[in-house]
Amino acid sequence: MVNQTPVSCNATLIVTSHRVFQPDLNEHESVFGGKILSLVDDSASVSAVRLTHKTVVTASFDHVSFLQPFHIDDSMFLEAYVSGTGTRSLEVFVKIIGENLTTGERFVGYTCFITYVIEDRRATTPLPPVKPMTDEQRYIVAGYEKRSAQRKQRRAEQLELNGHVSVDSPWPI
Repeated sequence: MVNQTPVSCNATLIVTSHRVFQPDLNEHESVFGGKILSLVDDSASVSAVRLTHKTVVTASFDHVSFLQPFHIDDSMFLEAYVSGTGTRSLEVFVKIIGENLTTGERFVGYTCFITYVIEDRRATTPLPPVKPMTDEQRYIVAGYEKRSAQRKQRRAEQLELNGHVSVDSPWPI
């Protein structure tokens, strides 16, 4: 029998912090988006593995929103937790709260959803559902089914697109 005891979102919660330094900045003097995506994927994968206890791979980044820029006097507090589960896939919600270290002002700078997939294709036991504990988690978890359906539709569209994408060399030989 499959254990379907819900797992608290807090049991999958990870929190990391990063102080913004000069090498993190782009030509606009804000943190380079690629740097943020790397930090997010590195940290959020811990949340996914905390629930699955298996090797996972990143399948998609969805609803990526760069809401406010992070600057040299800021720190970035990244929070991630599992917000929905399937059989081999799970969704992790990520937010980054910025804090200006000289004024103490805090702001939401970034949010996204990441889908991870268990690498082992033989995994057929459904993952346990998650149980939200806070108002934020209740709101995020309540939208999981809708986001999951949207991802399924996008995968079908991607397959159709892939059928029209050439792998021929673009350079004349």
